[in-house]
Amino acid sequence: MNNINKTSAKEFVSQITNNNISYLSRAITLVESNNSNHQEKATQILEKCLPYANQSIRIGITGVPGVGKSTFIESFGKYLTSIGKKVAVLAIDPSSTLQKGSILGDKTRMNELALDDNAFIRPSPSGDSLGGVARKTREAITLCEAAGFDIIIVETVGVGQSETTVHSMVDFFLLLKLANAGDELQGIKRGIIEMADAIAINKADGETEKNAQFAKNEFSRALHLYPIKESQWNPKVLTCSALNNIGIDAIYKLIVEYVVLTKENGYFQKNRNKQNKDWLFETINNELKNQFYKDKKVQNLLKLQLNKIENQEINPFQAAKEILKTKL
Repeated sequence: MNNINKTSAKEFVSQITNNNISYLSRAITLVESNNSNHQEKATQILEKCLPYANQSIRIGITGVPGVGKSTFIESFGKYLTSIGKKVAVLAIDPSSTLQKGSILGDKTRMNELALDDNAFIRPSPSGDSLGGVARKTREAITLCEAAGFDIIIVETVGVGQSETTVHSMVDFFLLLKLANAGDELQGIKRGIIEMADAIAINKADGETEKNAQFAKNEFSRALHLYPIKESQWNPKVLTCSALNNIGIDAIYKLIVEYVVLTKENGYFQKNRNKQNKDWLFETINNELKNQFYKDKKVQNLLKLQLNKIENQEINPFQAAKEILKTKL
């Protein structure tokens, strides 16, 4: 990290805006770091990169484990680079709550896309953030946009609240499904269907093609039950086979249609404005949380109350009230 410390924020921005992937990776490392010096430099870099950002299409992709997200993203990414697009993939890996480790295997799972000169894959550990979404994904999006990437893909781990968090930072939200996975009706009940701008039934090839068509019809009927979106976009259901590159172009065509419609009716920018407001509150909340736990008085009180809880002298709610009361 010594070289990172020696490089000025101005040099970082100059290299990032000239598509120097090495500097982009190092800048994201600074953004993800908990070191106060790194955070200060990351803030300087982000501020200088903002004028170069906001020119991409941000796509969130989610689905349960086993649905083929990595295969789909690789196939989709390769298609995009083949038509002249520059693609950045921010893949959020699940971190272990016990060992605090992370698999970080997306470059292995997307090895062909990783070798593409017009693609950038950045696996990030989810850490302790809500639902497995990396704490600094928004900042990473800004840096990738400053580096000139046209399409930013954010992949969720497909568990917990991660979908809601990713939905709040992208323009288009794609839900991957499987035919005959036993979750068609269950999926309809979940709020994630409401968030989806499109549903793609993956692995629609060979013997499963007929079942995929049936699932497509089921989901299409279900979507008609939901109220019209603020974007005025009617979510569509498509089938695809990421393994065989079938239907990938149709999905991108659909995304382009969505972007054209929402830019014309003003929703695209309205949604971006809302995302920036969310980013403001998220930044404030994170900063307040960090300052709170760094406070020496709080640390001592916390240690005292934890001992009391362990000795069953106080319950967690009372302990929390004591700490907050003293601090406030």
